[in-house]
Amino acid sequence: MTITRTEAWDRLCAWTDSDALRKHARAVEVVMRAAALRYGAGESDVEAWGIAGMLHDADYEKWPEEHPQRIVAWLRERGCEAIAHAVSAHYTKWGVPYDSILDKALLACDELTGFVGACCLVRPDGIASLTASSVKKKLKDKSFAAKVERDEVQKGAELLGVDLGAHIDFVIVALTPFAAELGIGPK
Repeated sequence: MTITRTEAWDRLCAWTDSDALRKHARAVEVVMRAAALRYGAGESDVEAWGIAGMLHDADYEKWPEEHPQRIVAWLRERGCEAIAHAVSAHYTKWGVPYDSILDKALLACDELTGFVGACCLVRPDGIASLTASSVKKKLKDKSFAAKVERDEVQKGAELLGVDLGAHIDFVIVALTPFAAELGIGPK
């Protein structure tokens, strides 16, 4: 990998003004770092997987109609082909093949992380007592966090080869230590 976390964060901040989108990027980074340990090669994957999570939507705010081409090009210019491919594949409707476990993990973690965050925001104690069953119940309520594409959540778990409930638990556990930073702790 030819970029550092600091360079990736600087790129994200240069292209993303919204605190909410930056927090989403950070949350997906946190979950992807944990995913590297669970599904990837371990410590050797943590940085790259974290950067993939952080940068997956980096160009969305400034260039939504070009998303994710700008960030993918930026990553490829820096020799980060595996991360670039995962970012280019983080939405099933783009038709990009899932060639690696990184590709599958980013898809499986992105929408679900955002949805778990939304669940935390409507609870007085945030993520502290959140369970997979309460997240699954909210997934059935199409009016709650309506922009989250439920089929992406399901497809991500399927491609990763994990039970959706277990994957929700994994995301909750990964996010919990970062609740204050991410704004998903007690109100």
